[in-house]
Amino acid sequence: MVMISDFLGTSAVENVKKALSAARENESFNALISLSETRALERAQKVDAGEITGRLAGVPFIAKDNFLTLGDTTTVASDFLKNFEAPIQATAIEKLETEGAICIGKANLDAFAHGGSTENSAFGPTKNAHDETRVAGGSSGGSAVVVALGIVPFALGTDTGGSIRQPASFNGVVGVKPTYGTVSRFGVVAMASSTDTIGVLSSTVDDAELVMDIMSGRDSRDMTTLPDFFAPKQESQTKRVAVIKEFMSDAVNPEVRKATEVYVEALKAQGVEVGEVSLPMLAYALPTYYIVVPAEISSNLARYDGVRYGARSPEASSLDEVYGLSREAGFMAENKRRIIIGSYVLSSGYFDAYYLKAQKARTLLINEFNKAFESYDFLIGPVAPDPAFKIGENSDDPVKMYMADIMTVPASLAGLPAVSIPAGATSEGLPVGVQIIGQRQSDAELLAFAKRSV
Repeated sequence: MVMISDFLGTSAVENVKKALSAARENESFNALISLSETRALERAQKVDAGEITGRLAGVPFIAKDNFLTLGDTTTVASDFLKNFEAPIQATAIEKLETEGAICIGKANLDAFAHGGSTENSAFGPTKNAHDETRVAGGSSGGSAVVVALGIVPFALGTDTGGSIRQPASFNGVVGVKPTYGTVSRFGVVAMASSTDTIGVLSSTVDDAELVMDIMSGRDSRDMTTLPDFFAPKQESQTKRVAVIKEFMSDAVNPEVRKATEVYVEALKAQGVEVGEVSLPMLAYALPTYYIVVPAEISSNLARYDGVRYGARSPEASSLDEVYGLSREAGFMAENKRRIIIGSYVLSSGYFDAYYLKAQKARTLLINEFNKAFESYDFLIGPVAPDPAFKIGENSDDPVKMYMADIMTVPASLAGLPAVSIPAGATSEGLPVGVQIIGQRQSDAELLAFAKRSV
C-alpha cells in the first residue's frame, strides 16, 4: 500500500503514469470500471507547471463509480447508465480537485450500490486484494481493492449501511463513514437518502483524516449538509470505550472475535478505560434497515424509466413497455428485489405495519446509542461477523448476504461516525477489521483515537 506523502513533492505526471500503470497491471482483480487517462494527465501537467496547487497537489485517487465526474462515464455499475456522461461533477470531487488531487478512474461496485460483495455489478465481480477467490466486500469493493493493491493512496466510497467499512475490513485498509451530513451528497447517485454518506478508504488514518477535512462542510446544493465542524485533532485525554456485548456473541467467527479482543487488550495496556455495553435494540437493526432503506430505494430509482436518461429498451412499442422493458433490462436482480420490498412496505395497508414501525424502532435504537454515549466516548466491535467469503458462496441466499451487514447498519441508521481499522488477519491470511463508533459530530476525535493503533 502507498500513502499520500509518497506522492507529494514529486512529478504529478509521473505520479499519474505510475498509478495508471499499476491499475493496468492489476486488471485481473476487476476493481476498476474505467480510467480517465487524458484528463488526469492534463491536470497533472498543470500541477507540474504550478497552475494547480493545494494540499493534495499531484496525488492520484479513484472514485467509486456512483460519483459524477467530468471527462468520464458514471455507470453505477449498471446497464441502465453504461454510457451516461455526467454534465456536472460531485461536490466531493470538486473539493479534492481544488486541492490539486487527480482522479484517474472509477471503481467497480454493486450496481446502484445495492449489495455487500461487489458481485452484483454489470461489469462482473471485483476480487479480494488478498485472495482472488474471495469477495472484495461491498458496495465500495473496488475502492477498497485499489487502495489495498497500492494503486492509489486513497479512494472515495459511499456508505449507506456499511459499504465502506465492510470492504475496508475484508481488504485490510482503513475505511471511514462520517456523521450523516458531514460531506455533501450532491453529484452522487442516491441510494437511500436518509443514510447515504460520503467517505474515504485509505492505507492510514492520517490520510483519511486529511481527505475528510478537505471534503467536509456545508454545501448549498445539499440541504442535509452540516456546518463545517471537522478539524483534525490531537487526542486530548484518555477516552472511555465500551465493547458492544451483542457484537461478541458465539455467532461471530472465533478469529474475528479474537482480533477484537486483542485490540481491546492493547487499549487497556495503553491506559484506556474499557467497559462493556449492551444495546438490546441491535437485534432489530437489520430488519429495520431492510425496511427503511428499500423504501427509499424504490422512491429514488423511480426516475430510471427509459424516458429521461439512461438506456431505453429498443423492443418497446408503447409507453408502458418503455417503462417496463427498460427497467427489466437495466436493473439487476438485487435492484429489483429492493424495489419490490420498498414498494410493498410503502403500499396502502402495509405502511403502518412495516415502514412506520421500522421508523419507530430506528428512534429507539438512536436513543440506546445516546444513552451509551453518556458513559462512554466510543463503542467497539467487529466490522463483520466473518472475514471475506468465497465468490458465489452467498449469491443464492439474499438473507445470508444481508447478514454480513449486521454490525454496520446500526451506526448508519443512527447517523453516527464509524471507522474500520485493520486488526490483523485470520489463519487463512484474510484481513480482519475492528469498528470504532463515535457519537454524532465526534468524527475528528474518533480518527484521533483510531490513530493510536494503526
